[in-house]
Amino acid sequence: MSDMANNVQICYYSGYIRNFRSLCAELDIDAGLGREEREAEIIKKAFAKWKLEMMEHLYGMFAFAVRDEESGETFCVRDQVGQKQMFYAVIGGKFICSGDINEIVKTEGFEKKLNKRMLQQYLFYGYPIGEETFYEGVYKLRPGHYAKWDGKNVSLTRYWKPVFEADRSKTVDQWAEELEKVVAEILDEERGDDKLPYKESFLSGGVDSSYLFAASDAKVANTIGYEESGFDESALARQTAEYLGKELRVKMIGPGEYFERIPEVMDKMGQPLGDASAVAFSIGCAAVKEYADIVYSGEGIDEFFGGYNSHKNPLPEGWVYLTCSHIMSEEVVRSLMLDFDGNVKAADPVMPLWNEVQGQDELSQKLTIDISLWLEGDIYLNTDRTSTACGIELHTPFSDLRLFNAARRIPGDYKFMNDQNKYVFRKAASSKLSDEAAFRKKVGFAVPIRKWLADAKYNSTISEKLFGETSRSFFDQSVLKDMWTHYLSGEEFLWNRIYAIYAFILWYDLKF
Repeated sequence: MSDMANNVQICYYSGYIRNFRSLCAELDIDAGLGREEREAEIIKKAFAKWKLEMMEHLYGMFAFAVRDEESGETFCVRDQVGQKQMFYAVIGGKFICSGDINEIVKTEGFEKKLNKRMLQQYLFYGYPIGEETFYEGVYKLRPGHYAKWDGKNVSLTRYWKPVFEADRSKTVDQWAEELEKVVAEILDEERGDDKLPYKESFLSGGVDSSYLFAASDAKVANTIGYEESGFDESALARQTAEYLGKELRVKMIGPGEYFERIPEVMDKMGQPLGDASAVAFSIGCAAVKEYADIVYSGEGIDEFFGGYNSHKNPLPEGWVYLTCSHIMSEEVVRSLMLDFDGNVKAADPVMPLWNEVQGQDELSQKLTIDISLWLEGDIYLNTDRTSTACGIELHTPFSDLRLFNAARRIPGDYKFMNDQNKYVFRKAASSKLSDEAAFRKKVGFAVPIRKWLADAKYNSTISEKLFGETSRSFFDQSVLKDMWTHYLSGEEFLWNRIYAIYAFILWYDLKF
């Protein structure tokens, strides 16, 4: 196998292979190697032994490209749920791939051209959804897929998809016990990796980050606070830290620091993102970087177990579930865009998946859609790019495929029980947390930008962008001014539309 591994060249790698010890034993690799060498050996020898079936053996987060020198083919791979980003393009007859879309568009010979279809989809959803990107000719490798380049053509293969199959042979308590064991297994692997530098954790007021902090080896947690009490979770985070006997740091964020940070975030993000939490997350990552190089974060649980109200609320008959985030209707986008394309429908990225899940229960349908599109298109784009830009390595143990493999078999009524979302996960978390923390109502990661945007002390630069030259090239100014006026008059629900439009204009001015 060593000779075969010598024929494997790693062209790109980003990630962390959590189950390295078992893989090193199976692949005859010295587990005491430095992390970089260890993971390179795992990728090369796993590919030599299993080829593309190697993904069935890797647990963690990864995006990589390998060249098989024997066949001359290059394979570009992204992990099952998309924790790490991966983009690709063919430029001047060469296959280019990277987790940073900015690196691809810098390639000599690439001609930057805005993909207006993506702009239209972005306005529907608030994030770059699906396979296309904001650049014509650059594509996102979807989670659970690999691309093969044979020197002439790119072909795509889907090697994994989320499938929910309820197993009623166990009670709620038994499922909770299984989740405890899976969580312990995952975090024991992290805890036992002596090649990792010092680690800390993010902690909000919610059960996901609280359970992660409690079960992990992190001794210090970091949270974000605001003066606006309705958005501040730091007091709840402090309660959890004190209960666990661990330390908490609070980074207070005000509107001045927040708005100043937005351009840097949009630049490093690579594509516009209408999720305002990305800026707060970036500030939080920068604060952690002063103390640690690795930080834990609890992403994945809401999508695996049903953590959003949209998962619980029934769909009207005949409706298609357009992920848990869609910020503008087709009618609003049609009125707003100067160059609206009637052939680009909001449901286009969703329909292939929606057709696949027909016949399943509604919760399974929704979770499949959100794992496949929203989780990777918004949440992981945010967390991966912002943490990387701050020099922080973000570990998301609750996104580990082993936890999904447990979640997918848990009946839906165990996830929504006693007026609680993700109930069975909360039950597992209660083994390490107080009942108050484990069963606390979902708080979310809200940012007071809905209020800050209306403050004349801070919104002048936003207003200049909203009604500047770039905006006039894309948007009907009367419609946009009407939206802005209604927002300033107290219709706060319009904030996310305003922010998404601003984020796009800012990004466009930075990149074009």
